[in-house]
Amino acid sequence: MLAATTIRAGSRMSDLAWLLPLGTWLSPAYPVGAFSYSHGLEWTVETGAVTDVAGLADYVATVLEAGAGWADLVLLAAAWRAAATGDDAAFEQVRELAEALRGTSETALETTQQGASFVLATRAAWPGTPLDRLADGKVMTYPVAFGAAAAGEIPLDAALLGFAQAVAANLVSAGVRLIPLGQTDGQRTLARLVPVIARIAGQAQATSLEDVGTAAPAIDLSSMRHETQYTRLFRS
Repeated sequence: MLAATTIRAGSRMSDLAWLLPLGTWLSPAYPVGAFSYSHGLEWTVETGAVTDVAGLADYVATVLEAGAGWADLVLLAAAWRAAATGDDAAFEQVRELAEALRGTSETALETTQQGASFVLATRAAWPGTPLDRLADGKVMTYPVAFGAAAAGEIPLDAALLGFAQAVAANLVSAGVRLIPLGQTDGQRTLARLVPVIARIAGQAQATSLEDVGTAAPAIDLSSMRHETQYTRLFRS
């Protein structure tokens, strides 16, 4: 009886092995440099527009629902599908579109620098993903690189949920440092965002690449103004 129980438990654990790369790749410790970007939040805090948990949650929700966070999730899903099916032409279309879908120079740097760092670390430490073949020296944004690495190994719904949560967590971390807020307030903010993350990840999975786009001009303007902000802690 004990042996049978052990086999069943081991089999279930093996089925969930994809959680290990997913958790590792989206950890704050993974060397993509996410901690150095605030996605325009630094300027918004400087102006006094975001001062508390509610304001920070609204800002992050806007990024996920209508801004670059939303576009990145749709792009991730398209990259995942193209890489999983070996459709290099479709993948190249996603890669080029993702590179163009940034409204400011700082947010372009944000996604391309993280993408390059993710490619470098993942190809070195986690060989054997589709990223090995698709990363051919061309510019690759963060969600596209992540989608390529996850394809065929990590379920798409889990990859989208994890990536959306990581985006939210990074911006909340920036808010905790900028406003400033306590660590518990940061966790309260993330807890408020759980329904948004779940909903947006599901919508992104069902959205075609033809329908991708953003509608968060205030955040784009914050990013533009951040470029000339006198004192800055963050790169965006």
